[in-house]
Amino acid sequence: MANRTDTRTERAHRTIHAGGEWLAASSGATREILDPADALPFAVVAEGDEKDTDLAVAAARRAFDAGEWPHTPVAARAALLRRVADLLVRDREELGLLESRDAGKTVEEGRVDIDCVADAFRYFADLVAGEAPGRVVDAGSPDVHSVVVHEPVGVCAMITPWNYPLLQASWKIAPALAAGNTFVVKPSEITPLTTVALIGLLVEAGLPTGVANIVTGPGHTVGARLAEHPDVDLVSFTGGLTSGTKVARAAAATVKKVALELGGKNPNVVFADACETEEGFDTAVDQALNAAFIHSGQVCSAGGRLIVEESVRERFVAELARRAAKIRLGRGTEDGVECGPLVSAQQRARTEDFVASALAEGAELRCGGKRPEPSPQRPEGGYFYEPTVLDHCHREMRVVREEVFGPVLTVETFRTEDEAVALANDTEYGLAGAVWTADAGRARRVAGRLRHGTVWINDFHPYLPQAEWGGFGKSGVGRELGPAGLAEYRESKHVYQNLAPKPVRWFAG
Repeated sequence: MANRTDTRTERAHRTIHAGGEWLAASSGATREILDPADALPFAVVAEGDEKDTDLAVAAARRAFDAGEWPHTPVAARAALLRRVADLLVRDREELGLLESRDAGKTVEEGRVDIDCVADAFRYFADLVAGEAPGRVVDAGSPDVHSVVVHEPVGVCAMITPWNYPLLQASWKIAPALAAGNTFVVKPSEITPLTTVALIGLLVEAGLPTGVANIVTGPGHTVGARLAEHPDVDLVSFTGGLTSGTKVARAAAATVKKVALELGGKNPNVVFADACETEEGFDTAVDQALNAAFIHSGQVCSAGGRLIVEESVRERFVAELARRAAKIRLGRGTEDGVECGPLVSAQQRARTEDFVASALAEGAELRCGGKRPEPSPQRPEGGYFYEPTVLDHCHREMRVVREEVFGPVLTVETFRTEDEAVALANDTEYGLAGAVWTADAGRARRVAGRLRHGTVWINDFHPYLPQAEWGGFGKSGVGRELGPAGLAEYRESKHVYQNLAPKPVRWFAG
């Protein structure tokens, strides 16, 4: 481990990887990476620009057009992905700690993320290894052999967010490699470190030169250039709606494939019958806390909209607020800390603005709503914000309509099943949602009516690498994970072979 750490330290300013080389930015620019727990720098990375992006895309283009990876047998590609998974397990503690310091989450959350990344690489390895070589199409004649085969798209551009840096990168990189593509990834300029480390693991696993490339730098230069680049065949973006629409516009000029995951405003619907027993009540409250406050609410699928049946609202919200007020905030590397800081000063200011607007529009503050007092676990410079519960909210409020990406839970109420469904679907997003009920029939009915890409029944947040992830409406286009997640990185080709060719005689001459 010491040798690997020393190597990473030596290339501290060389975090651009293009054509098999670790490079500094062509301009010489660098960026300090801040620990959100104290706002102090703890790493320095290269600040790439359009020139660096062009260099990386050119390397990926050469590796695809003239390299071995697109033609490597499926079994060999799968074996490499499994080696990467093994390396992730080997470095779990180091990478989990790095993810914690980079993104502000607890170390335990960081470790879980690394486990999930390894699972994604293994899943896509198994998926491609177990596939048939093509789908035979019945052409209605014994003299015709007709088959649909799948080929890699080409050069893939990947733009990933700051909240789950390595996990979101893996959801793109693993299927892209499994399908035989080359790629350039641009991690968030705020949290790039574990993605840089992953590129190192891909190289260590034996990935051919030029297949994996990374450019660290901001979205308005690196991201924008990737989206518009004529030598990029696909762009996959995960992030906010505003940035995602810019990516789509830039990609349209070259008619490249586009996959967008743009977040959500996710309802957590609780029926009174889910709370009839003490165990049911305790579970529903506990899961509502998890839905809203894991990683300080900085989750695209966060259950930030609690929609609870009116008859149990007061008891439910009172207990929820009591428990939320007891959540232990602090540096994610400290023992006993349950929730870390927000990722940046900008994100905390955004959260504060949402809470202020909600209170001005008539919401009732049940807990939180402010920065906590500094402590040994919470340095004064850190971007901490208390878990916040806002009661008596309604659809016209900005905090209910827009994605907060902070530790803020809004409460709405309903009386009937139809009203609950209408509220849950009353959003321009459609990423995820949940329904809590003891009535199995109601659970199936409501799940079937919710216009969201993932619906949990009596649970919140679990995902499976073998199940598709993505949303309806403005939550984006395309899917990650599952067979559809692999299909995003492929082109379908129909190969029609006439085994007994003869003249058609359409033209008499």
